[in-house]
Amino acid sequence: MGIRDWAKAYVGRWQRRMICIAATEPQNPGQNPIMLYVAIITILKLKIAGATVNQTPIDWKNNTLHILQAIEEAKRQEVSILCFPELCITGYGCEDLFLSEWVPERAWQEVLGIKEKCANITVAVGLPFRMNDITYNAVCVISDRKILGVTFKQNLALDGVHYEPRWFQPGQPGQILDYTRGGENFQVGDIIYTLDGIRFGFEICEDAWRKKKRPGYQLCKRGVDLILNPSASHYAMGKSILREREVVIDGSQMFGCAYLFVNLLGNEAGRMIYDGDIIAGQNGTLVAVSERLIFDDYRLMACEIDFAEAGNTRIIPTSDNKEINEELTRAVSLALYDYIRKSKARGFVVSLSGGADSGICAILVAEMVKRSAAALGWKKFSETFFLVESEINDWKKAVGKILACAYQGTKNSSTETLSAARALAESIGAEFHVWTIDDAVGFYSTTIEKAIDRKLTWETDDIALQNIQARTRSPIIWMLANIRRAVLLTTSNRSEGDVGYATMDGDTSGSLSPIAGLSKVFILQWLKWAEVALGQSGLSAVNNLQPTAELRPPERHQTDEDDLMPYPVLVRIERLAIYERKSPREILEVMSEEFDPAVLKVHIRKFFRLWAQNQWKRERLAPAFHLDDFNVDPRSWCRFPILSSGFEEELKDLDF
Repeated sequence: MGIRDWAKAYVGRWQRRMICIAATEPQNPGQNPIMLYVAIITILKLKIAGATVNQTPIDWKNNTLHILQAIEEAKRQEVSILCFPELCITGYGCEDLFLSEWVPERAWQEVLGIKEKCANITVAVGLPFRMNDITYNAVCVISDRKILGVTFKQNLALDGVHYEPRWFQPGQPGQILDYTRGGENFQVGDIIYTLDGIRFGFEICEDAWRKKKRPGYQLCKRGVDLILNPSASHYAMGKSILREREVVIDGSQMFGCAYLFVNLLGNEAGRMIYDGDIIAGQNGTLVAVSERLIFDDYRLMACEIDFAEAGNTRIIPTSDNKEINEELTRAVSLALYDYIRKSKARGFVVSLSGGADSGICAILVAEMVKRSAAALGWKKFSETFFLVESEINDWKKAVGKILACAYQGTKNSSTETLSAARALAESIGAEFHVWTIDDAVGFYSTTIEKAIDRKLTWETDDIALQNIQARTRSPIIWMLANIRRAVLLTTSNRSEGDVGYATMDGDTSGSLSPIAGLSKVFILQWLKWAEVALGQSGLSAVNNLQPTAELRPPERHQTDEDDLMPYPVLVRIERLAIYERKSPREILEVMSEEFDPAVLKVHIRKFFRLWAQNQWKRERLAPAFHLDDFNVDPRSWCRFPILSSGFEEELKDLDF
């Protein structure tokens, strides 16, 4: 028996990894025991890496540049296998561009260029792959300038924010085909790849979340040692913990292998945020976790996996499994940074009312400035925002260049909200303007009074008199945004979106709605947290005010909760109705132990009635960041008919 054969027998299940370990083989392995020991240890260890990249749909030049930069960094670190995220060449958010023929073809041409930079390394890149007039969500594996194969995603995401079956066909488990393209011969389908004796395969994002249909089960039976998971897994508060536990820890344990998860990074296409997660695990234990929600164009995380060891790894604490408030702040900061640089705008504008919703928008812009400048340095920060570096050597000066706020008062506004708005703007260095809109409101009111030949009164025209104030604010704040070439932020939250508590073409005016995915309850607690934890002392006055639209005369004592219902009740009904999809009667049964059933019926009726009536408003809301595990944006999560019965029969059923 030669040393190679002896080694195979010695290491049992690792026999498939044996490589040539000596030019000549002694007849007796005992002649060179040291050589044998070193050979086994070397063979069973491999350096793998994930590279997160901040991509933009069909930004071919920069997307490929980020990939190539990460490949070069991986070579410097002597990485053997490098995995990139799902659809990283095109960007995940290309939408119906995936239905075209030219986008997959251009993506393939980018792959051919990347291939030439892959000497002495194995690289997996995500792309739309078109074959026989069918497009797949795929991963191409390149090794030492040669295409080894293309693996297809088997489970396409169709829940929540995802519509993948509109664009792609699923790959079939176990199906492998020979394929030739442009002189390249390789396999496509459900492939097992081998490198230095290590066998690896893929679960692509949604593949790993389908517990009964995970490709990992079959990969395990086929003897893989490593599963790579290139993903475009959108951010939601607390979701990173689920990935670690359900995808990586559970996956590596169930399948008895090493597991590498690699996510996209940044606000790629406008709504979705990707946290850049890179997570490595082995046999049910975390090996390494990257920093999340970073401002870099790319980031590499490499780790050495000892495939001879079972469970001989260590738990690496995640760098940012902090409380949800801090995680949310980082996510929105990154989203705002990417939105402004990718849209090539010059800043943001906020109509600052002194209330909670506009206040959180202003603070989040300030946090974006602080955090991105600290991460990137003033030089790169200045270049991103078209600023002069010497003029912004501290974050408040930078905020003053980037954020403009305006308090647009009426005779119904209070001195308290003006004072709160001014204090907040000054505390973060924002440009601050004050003007009144009473003359314009008066012009509109007298004009319509002449047309209908009667006076408007609060008793007969309450909604119209409120809405005209909100709508009158829109043209002038838009004008400020146009002058500054800035993005106008709308300040509606998710609780208002539920029930249409916003004026269309008024306070809904804007091109981006950063907090439309957050409930009012969350916003109110976040503001109190930010005042202390983030040192945002300018929030003190805002946090001491009761939420109010200030659209009725002061003597009418308007508050938001009087107009609607207590926010905790609204948020509880919302989750049961929208996220859990329960009927009015089911919600009453669930909540009756917490609230007075008689009062609760009134709130439930009001919620469902307003929800059904105001779908047309939700259809017209500005694009919103997806921040929680659900939202009410019909473009990215919850679809509902504009016209319906308004739950007429279901609401009658409350009186059972």
